[in-house]
Amino acid sequence: MNRSEMVRISLESRSKPRRAGVRRACVLAALALALGSALANGSRPVAPRGALSAEEQRVVTLFEQAAPSVAYITTQVVQTNVWMEQRVAEGAGSGFVWDAQGHVVSNHHVIEGASRVFVQLDAGQPIEAVVVGRAPEYDLAVLRLARVPQGLRPIPVGSSRDLKIGQTVFAIGNPFGLSRTLTQGIVSALDRELPTTGYREVAGVIQTDAAINPGNSGGPLLDSAGRLIGVNTAIRSASGSSAGVGFSIPVDLVNRIVPALIAKGRAPLPGIGIEPVRPDLVARSGISGVVIAQMDASGPAAQAGLIGFNPRTREVGDVIVAVNGKTIDTLSNFVLELDRAGIDSMVELTVRRNNNRSAERKVRVKVVDLRA
Repeated sequence: MNRSEMVRISLESRSKPRRAGVRRACVLAALALALGSALANGSRPVAPRGALSAEEQRVVTLFEQAAPSVAYITTQVVQTNVWMEQRVAEGAGSGFVWDAQGHVVSNHHVIEGASRVFVQLDAGQPIEAVVVGRAPEYDLAVLRLARVPQGLRPIPVGSSRDLKIGQTVFAIGNPFGLSRTLTQGIVSALDRELPTTGYREVAGVIQTDAAINPGNSGGPLLDSAGRLIGVNTAIRSASGSSAGVGFSIPVDLVNRIVPALIAKGRAPLPGIGIEPVRPDLVARSGISGVVIAQMDASGPAAQAGLIGFNPRTREVGDVIVAVNGKTIDTLSNFVLELDRAGIDSMVELTVRRNNNRSAERKVRVKVVDLRA
């Protein structure tokens, strides 16, 4: 190595610490300037923070992965006033992407009566959708996007049969029109029953204290793995806002009903071919159970020898007081037990002729789909 090369190396080695010192001086000067500016306008300097905790980062990741699957649903409903004037009212709710074909799941009550439905995903423009299936008795509905955007992300589906009280859960939806809102809570209770329509109730409903408000309806309830475990559908509150008691339709039921809505536009309706007497009339008469008003002559109940109310003689006929040994007090209990038994199953009914306990007998009847 010659002398000139040695000089160059020596100069470079000396210049490195000198340049580092200059940089440090510049940084300190900038900080001093920022501090002086902050003190001058009265604001305080920002304190540095470390990395997010592992739990915080887990929740952030869960939201970032699930949020693109959550839909903001708006509806238009034509209303007519007493002067026969029409106006278009708007509603809003939530939903989530079910599959790559553009099917979106929500509550039936979110889209009920709507003349037009729009679905907004991520930061995109609202896409018009059509209702392909309704199940008001389960408060579920399926929409199909008129245009399927690229990168559509179906929500991961979990299970509700193994949930435990105390598990952490997350709700994502659009309460009060505020899109993509995340709330956290726990499973507060299991196996609640939620009234829907036609004297029917949804069984196995999940109760949660995660904040659910108007606009959250139809949105997903997720477990800590980011999987769908329920569809947020109702709250119990005197004020109409979250009071820590929210309800979600269990995903095991959703996973059974939604494919039927996509394939046929309707969900199976379990029954035995009877038309019951109105529950309020039964309760007023002091009878506990389901009173048969009339029957389908070719239905399972008629084939099993059951008889209905006789309007000529005013005889009550057969009263169903138990299904598979479980006491039936109301029509909603009866419908719930048939739903639990399932289509094409055989159930054992305990029946009293003319509500006479001494005339009690057991009858096996097949559960059929009343909509088939």
